[in-house]
Amino acid sequence: KKYFIPVFTLLWVLQIAAAQSPRSTINFNSGWKFLLSYDSAAISPFYNDAKWGSLSLPHDWSIESNFIKNAPATNQGGSLPGGMGWYRKTFTIPASAKNKNVFIEFDGVYKNCEVWINGNYLGKRPYGYVNFSYELSPYLFFDKQNVIVVKVDNSQQPDSRWYTGSGIYRDVKLTIKNRVSLKENFIQSTIVNSNTATVNVVSTINTLPGGGSFVVEYSVLDGITEVVGGVSSEQVIVSHIPNYRPAFKDKAKGLQYQFVDSVNLVVKKPLLWSVDNPKQYRLVTKIYENGVLKDSVCNNFGIRSFSFDAQKGFFLNNQPVKIKGVCMHHDLGALGAAFNKTAAGRQLQLLKDMGCNAIRFSHNPPAAKMLDLCDEMGFLVMDEAFDMWRKKKNKNTYDYHLNFDEWHERDLQAMVLRDRNHPSVIMWCIGNEIREQFDSTGTAITKKLVDIVKQLDPTRPVTSALTETNPEKNFISKANALDVLGFNYKYYDYPELPKRFPNQKFIATETASALETRGVYQMPSDSMRIWPPDYKAQDTFKGNKDFTASAYDNTFAYWGGTHEKTWLEVKKYPHMAGIFVWSGFDFLGEPLPYPNFPARSSYYGIVDLAGFPKDVYYMYQSEWTDKPVLHLFPHWNAAAGGSTGWTKGGMVDIWAYYNNADEVELFVNNRSVGKRTKTDSTLHVMWRVPFEAGAIKAVSKKNGRVVLTKEIKTAGAAAKIVLQADKKKLKADGTDISFITVKLLDANGNLVTGSDREIAFTVSGAGMLAGTDNGYQADTVSLKSNKRSTWKGLALAMVQSSLKKGNITVTAKAAGLKPAVISLVTGE
Repeated sequence: KKYFIPVFTLLWVLQIAAAQSPRSTINFNSGWKFLLSYDSAAISPFYNDAKWGSLSLPHDWSIESNFIKNAPATNQGGSLPGGMGWYRKTFTIPASAKNKNVFIEFDGVYKNCEVWINGNYLGKRPYGYVNFSYELSPYLFFDKQNVIVVKVDNSQQPDSRWYTGSGIYRDVKLTIKNRVSLKENFIQSTIVNSNTATVNVVSTINTLPGGGSFVVEYSVLDGITEVVGGVSSEQVIVSHIPNYRPAFKDKAKGLQYQFVDSVNLVVKKPLLWSVDNPKQYRLVTKIYENGVLKDSVCNNFGIRSFSFDAQKGFFLNNQPVKIKGVCMHHDLGALGAAFNKTAAGRQLQLLKDMGCNAIRFSHNPPAAKMLDLCDEMGFLVMDEAFDMWRKKKNKNTYDYHLNFDEWHERDLQAMVLRDRNHPSVIMWCIGNEIREQFDSTGTAITKKLVDIVKQLDPTRPVTSALTETNPEKNFISKANALDVLGFNYKYYDYPELPKRFPNQKFIATETASALETRGVYQMPSDSMRIWPPDYKAQDTFKGNKDFTASAYDNTFAYWGGTHEKTWLEVKKYPHMAGIFVWSGFDFLGEPLPYPNFPARSSYYGIVDLAGFPKDVYYMYQSEWTDKPVLHLFPHWNAAAGGSTGWTKGGMVDIWAYYNNADEVELFVNNRSVGKRTKTDSTLHVMWRVPFEAGAIKAVSKKNGRVVLTKEIKTAGAAAKIVLQADKKKLKADGTDISFITVKLLDANGNLVTGSDREIAFTVSGAGMLAGTDNGYQADTVSLKSNKRSTWKGLALAMVQSSLKKGNITVTAKAAGLKPAVISLVTGE
């Protein structure tokens, strides 16, 4: 079930937009028809699509399937299908737009996207992670029906090392503007002193031949209307401008032209954008031709300075800041690759609460709205283009190496042009663990890619995520073109990097690859597990029979290390500007250490796929924030009646993460079993005690005074389901989501971790069930199913609003338990 705006409503929106403004940008996500099949006749505008499904974008058809053991994508691709999909949309453009330019703008389609308008072929875009647009004007009928058709081909599998999704999985917009219009702005800020900042704006403006007088007016706004800086350029006579030049040829309108305007705007007493106070301003650009307003565009931007130093790391607004980052893939769990701002915001807020201040989007550009969120919430961003160049990484994979030669320049330009005004973006990355690192071709390609970036944005450093720390063997670093050297793993080489690469700047672009399943504990906890132990064992590794990994920070891939060890190494050396942990969240696909189904999503995340923090989350929170932290684990539940848990007298390792304290004392059934204090080489404390039912309690103290107390009690039999919504009021926009945590509790409110139950969900009223999850990496039930077993006592239901205001009722049922009900409401 998808919510969409009827065609007549869209026509009304287009008419109002075209009449009232020199430029109109219309959300084009609603009212699409979809077919998952091959039908070449669908290109025709006269094709009958009445039997196709109806939906709104963004859309990912792969996530709607069950997990498949023999999926061509393999479990590395998430054990979900690819295929070929067709999208069609019928719409009407008012006659008032006849002498304007109309563009359709796609933020991302996975992949091999081809587009037709009224039967006319517009083009193809193979890469699934970049934005692109087409002008529709020459082929449109005005005040008549138009048909746009999009073919998406993700049928060649395996396609990637992770789950990609399939379809038009990001936003689509329709832009109507005058032929004289702003093509793009590039906004750069310089902090002159504490009282003044200069904002340089370089505007590229499309116009027509024949001369004319132009005035470009710029205003910097703080909020909606308060002007804090502004200027009008001198009257521009097109024929007198040296860089007035032919820009492009339009089939219907002939040769088009453009000119470049550059101004400096002064902002007094600027509020600087930072991770703690992500202040943004608004730039309004207005273009007048012969005194008539032709275009008006608003861009958000931030005023800030940053720099990398070879000895001291990273500085933001002249203040030292350790980059405390994570790597993130693009899927949103049960939503798949289909972008949703609410779900993305939830992920970022969980990371923000952990103390994270930076995101590396791996290994491709993110959705534009994700960067908007990073701007708004205060995250530093490493914006990354490619996972490979000419050389592929996996056998029999139809990945980007097939398209690199023909498309790399356009794809890299698309990323930089779209993202260069975001204050959150501090670094461009041209590749991840590129195979050309090990031969001389890597040197020439590196120089070319860096040059492409620098032509469009000379203000930000360029890096590449490297693995080779021997400079003689690293042909990418030999190019001497990178501004910052990023290294993945090999934390033991951090102290040697300044000697090997003199005067270079460094960042740990990828670390850890530690493996955990939430709620699973294997002892002894101080014994390290390297899973798999080496490359040769990667395809045959067995691990645990239930496809889990221990939630103690004691299991990691052979190339990585524990979370504790890698963070301690980055923390120790000031020349390391910061860290990007692999990874912030579990993601679909790449389920190492397990080479086989049913494992279908990753184990690397600090937070599981459902959005439930694993225990190591609190290690980072204790290190990366000043808020008091005391996290005690594991559970203290007994094994009984077939449930999983501890046996009486069996030894259990108890860990605690803490901060703002000198020591932690542990009590078992009110008896002290000792005090523990962290050392320079550990970020947790541990006790090994025999299990006895009752309760364990940790007390942290500073200077003898209690800071925090945490207690875990032994749970009895499951007695009730409890539903907790992260919000009960939703916007009636068809996209807002309430994330409802399902807890399996005993009669006293203790979490039951060893006797999971299948929960059946029903949603009625002004909403729908968007997905369910429990965070278990080998659960084979579709993430769109209305039935989900709890995992270690927890599950998740995602409830999405409709376009109607009203009430939503969510009911959760399990055999032998009273149903649980929660009420939500949708409104403005």
